[in-house]
Amino acid sequence: MRELLTLKNIVKTFPGVLALDDMNFDLREGEIHAICGENGAGKSTLMKIVTGVYKPDSGEIVVAGEPVSFDDPNEAFAKGIAIIYQETSLFEEMTILENIFLGHERMKKAGPLTFIDYGKMRQEALEIFKIMDVELDLDERAKNLGMAQKQMVEIAKALSHHSKILILDEPTASLTQREVEALFGIVRSLKEQGVAIAYISHRLEEIFELCDRVTVIRDGKYISTKDVATTNKDELVADMVGRSMDNYYPKAEVQIGGELIRVEHLNQEGILQDVNFHINKGEIVGFSGLAGAGRTELALAICGFTKIDSGDIYMEGKKVRIHNYRDALNAGFVYVSEDRGKYGLVIEMSVKQNITMPQLANMRSGIFLDNKKELALAGRYIKEFGIKCPEEDFLTENLSGGNQQKVSVSKAIAMAPKLLILDEPTRGVDVGSKAEIHGIVSQLAEQGTTIFMISSEMPELIGMCDRIYIMKNGTVAGEVGRAEATQEKILKVALHVD
Repeated sequence: MRELLTLKNIVKTFPGVLALDDMNFDLREGEIHAICGENGAGKSTLMKIVTGVYKPDSGEIVVAGEPVSFDDPNEAFAKGIAIIYQETSLFEEMTILENIFLGHERMKKAGPLTFIDYGKMRQEALEIFKIMDVELDLDERAKNLGMAQKQMVEIAKALSHHSKILILDEPTASLTQREVEALFGIVRSLKEQGVAIAYISHRLEEIFELCDRVTVIRDGKYISTKDVATTNKDELVADMVGRSMDNYYPKAEVQIGGELIRVEHLNQEGILQDVNFHINKGEIVGFSGLAGAGRTELALAICGFTKIDSGDIYMEGKKVRIHNYRDALNAGFVYVSEDRGKYGLVIEMSVKQNITMPQLANMRSGIFLDNKKELALAGRYIKEFGIKCPEEDFLTENLSGGNQQKVSVSKAIAMAPKLLILDEPTRGVDVGSKAEIHGIVSQLAEQGTTIFMISSEMPELIGMCDRIYIMKNGTVAGEVGRAEATQEKILKVALHVD
């Protein structure tokens, strides 16, 4: 297979930061080549250089045998390079057809006048969907599409530029298992058509299922390129973090106490139906299920973010009334959202400010904030949770995803919860940070914190939880204990397969 893209000795610096140092990468025609590394390793910077967002300080980019230098993304597009980001960029009120050809509409002339040639665009779009083996209504508005369908439109949009090099950046982060399988089918189809695909993902199981080769980068440096068929997860992790990792799920054995919370016959019209569960003191209890099963909705309901129509919540045997999040906090519940950027943190503020924000009433000296108290509290959690930042006043937005997640959890733990609700605690973080967060969760359980954990990653639930509830269609469809939990058992209940 010929090389369609080659990067040689790429160097990129920002003020005070060497982002890429002598980086090398190549991509072959009809190949799916994974790029992996921890958050902050340089993956995004590398791809922004490939797509013309950044110019390298030095080094060479070769596309289909021709040295190139891009001044902007349009020049990369013109050379057949396109990128699909995790968050889609479609115009919601436009149709699928309009989104695909936006900015490069096909035109036709009628005398002195020029018109958009909708017939030609429709024909081209149908040909692209045929290559992708996808069927979508071209007249459907983007706002009515699911996340997986939006990604299909983004891919079609890239192919409408006749792209032969496609970069997929964490494409499955927001997809259900069935949607992931559909996306993989499209990616394999494009591979058969000769498209070269760079695939960025933190999910190592996807790399082994889908990719031909894998390149690891660490701290802005090239580490290794291996054939997927001849490597394994442990080798990749060792390359990514610079050390071997013997335990991805460091679950400590904890003495389980009496019942902490019990929920009986909880209902929320059209969302939750007759939900029943309990969690004992010191337990880590997982909530599994397909997208739309009601896991996050259940967490939001018991925390008072949404109104419960009927049902009872008991804390340590006493019925509690939760009308809002303040009631939940008073009862001892603290919720950590899956979307740390939108609901968990104010990323423009410092690490110190984020950790201490809910505790400001306790940080006062008279009518003023006591900076020493703030520094002491923030410093404690920065040290305890291993948050990598040069100082307490470091801006949160400049942290890696894994360290931002540690700040989000620190902020919650500083409130001394009885029940800590973690919604997708390791979503979007690298394998090294995942192991560190798992260690924090296990440590919290050892210290007596009870944990309600929502996760779409079954190995995480199986590795970390004492029990797992499986939700389906807004209700608890089953329960498995730690000793009997397998992915097959959980999926059978989630899919209602006998």
